Amino acid sequence: MPRFGIAVVRGRSMQPTLRDGDRLVVRYNTSGTAGETDVPVRPGSLVLVRLPHRPLSVKRLVRREPEGWWVERDNPYEGVDSWQVGAVPPQDLVAVVISRLRLVNAVARRVRARHTGRQD
Repeated sequence: MPRFGIAVVRGRSMQPTLRDGDRLVVRYNTSGTAGETDVPVRPGSLVLVRLPHRPLSVKRLVRREPEGWWVERDNPYEGVDSWQVGAVPPQDLVAVVISRLRLVNAVARRVRARHTGRQD
């Protein structure tokens, strides 16, 4: 697995911090060891996580629990987080967000608006 990659935000659960369609640079967790991560994470970090019965999701780490990490969405009216599914085991932390690709995101929004007539 590559160490770094690009993830695309889908949905509104992380608004206002992230928008649907935003591109993120992520660093993948490649430890492969249950209960461990090889990416630096701390409360407040944005992470790509595997939630039960859901696609990969971007969430914010809130605190470490005995059974894993408590993750939350920034938009309290959209999406799923630890309030619904409980703490996320460390091995389900797929990647940590390094940065947003701001220029790429701005261009993508402009192109989408031009072709669909939709403004974000």
